[in-house]
Amino acid sequence: MLKSNQERSRSHNRRLVLTTIYNQGEISRVAVARHTGLTRTTVSQIVAEFLAAGICIELGQSPSTGGKRATLLAIAENSRNIVGLDLAASEFRGALINLRGEIIHREQIPIDNRDGEAALAQVYALVQTLINQAQVPIIGIGVGAPGLMEPGAGIVRQAINLNWRSLALKDLLQEKFQLPVHIANDCQVAALGEYMFNPPANTDNLILIKAGVGIGAGIVIGGYLFFGDNAGAGEIGHIQVVENGAQCRCGNYGCLETVLNNQVVIQQAQKFWDERDAVQSGARPETITDLVNAVQSGNLEGDVLIGAGALALGKIAAHLIGAFNINHLRLAGDLSQFGSALVDPVHHRVQQSALRRLALPTQVSISPLGDDIVVLGAASLILKNEFGLF
Repeated sequence: MLKSNQERSRSHNRRLVLTTIYNQGEISRVAVARHTGLTRTTVSQIVAEFLAAGICIELGQSPSTGGKRATLLAIAENSRNIVGLDLAASEFRGALINLRGEIIHREQIPIDNRDGEAALAQVYALVQTLINQAQVPIIGIGVGAPGLMEPGAGIVRQAINLNWRSLALKDLLQEKFQLPVHIANDCQVAALGEYMFNPPANTDNLILIKAGVGIGAGIVIGGYLFFGDNAGAGEIGHIQVVENGAQCRCGNYGCLETVLNNQVVIQQAQKFWDERDAVQSGARPETITDLVNAVQSGNLEGDVLIGAGALALGKIAAHLIGAFNINHLRLAGDLSQFGSALVDPVHHRVQQSALRRLALPTQVSISPLGDDIVVLGAASLILKNEFGLF
């Protein structure tokens, strides 16, 4: 028991020192000891291990303040890589990411309607391709996966589009690649990425809604992801917003995803396109990128395309604001490319539907992390769980 306690204490101290160096950017051993409350001897021993492993570097001496100048330490940001995966897009996306969240190399691989074992084989191929590109050791694989998850065990309970049920994805990846693996729902992972790499000012709380192939929310409270009792917190895409509405892929009727997701918006745009009498310039839109280009060129109106769906999303967002009293609402995913056509109706409905005192300070904005938000969030899972950062 004593040995176990000593090991836990040592692990805690290592994470404390590493987090301090990471957060400060440049810092001396003396300052690390002051920040952490550890003895200088303990700090020096831990730092020596990090230097030997190449995780930290010495930058040189600090400016003179009249006494002996201290040697400054920093994280060797390119000494390790992380594999980050986004399995919730229209194709599987992956990246090699350094310790500062900078993307070193990107890859993507088509799904082409594959599901089950065939889709899993594509995941393996993507990971192997990224590992082959790495020039430094890899510390882990982070995954943002669609559907209902059991994050601790790394099990995908249900991912409808991929036909995965009770898939032990974490165990499968760890066994195949002999690396630590951490997995969560893609929207929850995106929220973590937003919090880590584009944090809100003066608060540790935010809600991120990701709207694209599906719709879901990630909720960060006090700097930690909120998973809920069954890890399903944020599953807003299958809340009914239209009574007696169209059937959803989940089997219910009138879900949010029946009025707002990539396919719904594309189909609506094509209907408008085909019904117009005037000859349109350019090709008939087939993708969200086509739609965004058509809106920017004036051939389609973004607020007409997604306005009704965005208002429905805003009503659900208002419930989240009322339930959690979080003032920062970020929007991400493919549909965030529509910018104000998405933001304005969501913000309007939040102001209209939530308690005024809670709604007024609510800020609704588009995440600047773009298509990288899930892979960056996946990297954050590794930095948080393997290195103890943040």
